[in-house]
Parts: sequence; structure tokens; C-alpha cells
Amino acid sequence: MKNTWRFGEREMHYIREVIDSGFGSSTSGGMNNRFEEAFAKKIGAKFAVTFNSGTSTLHAALHAVGVGYGDEVITSPLTVISNLDVIISLNAIPVFADIDPNSFNIDPKDVARKITPKTKAIMPISLYGVSCDLDPLMALGQEHGIAVINDAAEAFGALYKGQPIAEIADITSYSTENSKHIATGDGGIVVTNDEALAGKMRKYGSLGYAALKPTDGRIRSNKDIFQDPTYKRHDGLGYNYRMPEVAAALGLAQTERIEEFIQRRVDIAALYLDAVADCDYLIPQQVPGGCNNTFWTVAMRYERDDVSWQDFRRKYVDFGGDGIYAAWALLYHETVFASGEWRLHCPPLYETLEYAATGLCPNAEAIQPKIMQFVNNYGGVDEAAPMIEALRKTIGYFN
Repeated sequence: MKNTWRFGEREMHYIREVIDSGFGSSTSGGMNNRFEEAFAKKIGAKFAVTFNSGTSTLHAALHAVGVGYGDEVITSPLTVISNLDVIISLNAIPVFADIDPNSFNIDPKDVARKITPKTKAIMPISLYGVSCDLDPLMALGQEHGIAVINDAAEAFGALYKGQPIAEIADITSYSTENSKHIATGDGGIVVTNDEALAGKMRKYGSLGYAALKPTDGRIRSNKDIFQDPTYKRHDGLGYNYRMPEVAAALGLAQTERIEEFIQRRVDIAALYLDAVADCDYLIPQQVPGGCNNTFWTVAMRYERDDVSWQDFRRKYVDFGGDGIYAAWALLYHETVFASGEWRLHCPPLYETLEYAATGLCPNAEAIQPKIMQFVNNYGGVDEAAPMIEALRKTIGYFN
């Protein structure tokens, strides 16, 4: 088995349980419910609902807080395309707020400037493992009656002013895609302390079944009722976004080891940070006071003009490094947005909307081309050591 540090006997045990039980869907309860209960307890929330991706979690979250036609959702442009996709899928209007140039997270002051009577939700991203600045965002939400949905896909175990982030936002969304702190192959899980929101998200992710409850994904708890020809199964609209039971089995096993996985990344990140401690042009992502960094990746700002970003990466690879990832293109620079193709989703709403190609979020536009992401999803410091050595050699080469 590959990645024995990541997947082991515990995962196989729970997968065998699923298979031995007859391999039912998540609507039979079973492993998804167990994963949800364990995750909610570990992460510090009352309710958790599993999904098939960290995109469908966001889709369900926006639906649950009432986002619909013509509503505005404020988000950061420095994130994966999923955040834009789910806004457009609900016929809502994306509004981009700038970032803090040091933490790379959304700037609450720019969020405040961009709130209008049409704003329905704020969707910050806790980028790369560092919490967004939640206090001012929550204050804005309360002042204006706007929900705050924290996309923490990369921020398992993140703290804000010493408090687990899952305790703060109205909804917090996580991804369990294979590169994340805990992995189910593909998948996602969303948490909240609001029972009504949990119920809405569960129904939206499971075809609107009437029998669903905030804490229970089963739809056939009473066969006498369910099998009656007069029974009405669906009292709401929804999608089939359920997590398969085998994926939930992985998620349960991984949740039981979540502290181990987080600490492994923190330990590896410490080696990278030590390697650049005396380098004045590789500036690590800033971690605000009271926060931590759980390091989905080790992100730095490359501040050097005489050696290009690409040349530095090439030399790093020459020295044995495992490549350097760039940040995503800003959402409004992605081809699907810049070309206007996204307008075809709802022409009556979108055809007159205009977004500037430059100057919309100056900090994000300046910082995005400089970000370097160093891989730290390794089995341990020994496996990561050659990458750290490659980085040291690269810095020495260009000095």
C-alpha cells in the first residue's frame, strides 16, 4: 500500500465494516453519521454534515443562508474557482474584496466598503491554514444581517485568537480532497452551531428528503411510513451531494488521527521556515496574533526582481525540489470570467455587470504573482528533508 503514513489498518477496518454491512448508501445512516459526529466533536461544532466535495458544501451553505437571484456575495479573489462557481450557480452576484498583503486573507475593511443593501453573505477563505480575521467580519455580519461562511477547506485545526474557528462563523466549510489535512479521496464536510442551518444544508445535499434531520442522514427510519403509496418523500429542492459510505469510513479514521496529521505538517513547515529565516526575499505568510498556521501548504511571498519566479523554481527542481506551486489566478482573471462566458448562466442578471480587469483588488493583483507554495504533505521530516536541502541550495545559488 502506498502512503502507509496516511492510510493504514484503521481505514481498512472501517471500510471493511461498510462492505460487510452490505455497502449501503449514506441514506442508510451508518458511517456518514459516525464521521459527522466524530468530526463535529473534534472541530468544536454542534452539527456536521458530509458532502461529496468542498464545493458542494459551499453551495449548500449559500443556499441555507438564503442566497438567491440578484443577491450579492462578497468573497476574496485569491481562491479556487469553486467559490465563484457556487455564487453563480445560485444566480447571485460575486463581489470581490481585496486581501491583506501579509496574511493573504480577505481584508475586512474592504469588505465593509463593498457591502450594499443587496449583500446576503460574506464568504472569506482561511487561506493555506491561517484563519481569516473573523471578529470584524462577524461584526459586519451582525450589523448588516449578513451571514458569514468561512471557507476553511485548507484550515483544519486553525485557531482564531485562541478559539477554534468552527465555533465562530455561522457556517464553516472543509474539504477532504486528497491533498487536505484529512482525506477521503474527494469530499467535504460543513459545520455549524445553528440547528436550522444544519437541517437546510443536509436537505439541500440529499435531494430535499422530508425525513432528514440536522443530525441524521437516514431517509428510511420507518418502513411502514416510507413504503406507503401516499408518502411524500420530498419537501424541498436539493441535489445528490451525498458522501459515499466508503469515503466516510476513510473520513472517520482520518478524523481520529487529525492531530497527528496537522502536527506532521507543522513540523515539516518549521524546516522550511528555518531554511528561509535569513532570506530577505522569501517572506512567509503572516500569522496574526492569537492565530496559528496548520499549513495546508507553506506559502511565501517571493520579493526578488533580478531572478524571476520561474527561474527560482527551475533551479529548486534542479536541486531535487518537488516543484513550487503558484497561487491560483485571481477569480476575475480566470478565462471563464474574463471572457464573459459566466454571463451565459443567467444573461438577464449578468449581461450588464462589468468588472475591471485591473485595479479591482490592488493588493491581490500585486501579491498573487509572487506567491510560492512549498509542498509539505509528506510522511514526515525525513521524507521532506531533501526538499529543505534543495531550498537551501537554491537560496545559496542565487546569493
